[in-house]
Amino acid sequence: AAAATAAMDNSGATIQAFLARAQGDRQLQEAIERCGTADEVAALAATHGYRFSGSSLLRLAERSKGAMGVQRIVHPGEYPGRYY
Repeated sequence: AAAATAAMDNSGATIQAFLARAQGDRQLQEAIERCGTADEVAALAATHGYRFSGSSLLRLAERSKGAMGVQRIVHPGEYPGRYY
């Protein structure tokens, strides 16, 4: 049962629901592993009916150290604070 809403949900509940679905779906896990950025994970989630931003995924990952393997890659020339 997809816990999807039409509006973007950055509270963390939608992210947790998506990650819970991924735990039981090996193909979805592999698709997530192929993603290079949090925004790509968010875009993948949207194709499954879960709408959240990449930056909210990163914020959740920072609060849940050890729970997820998402990390922000700093690119030279980026503006600090741009995505969080």
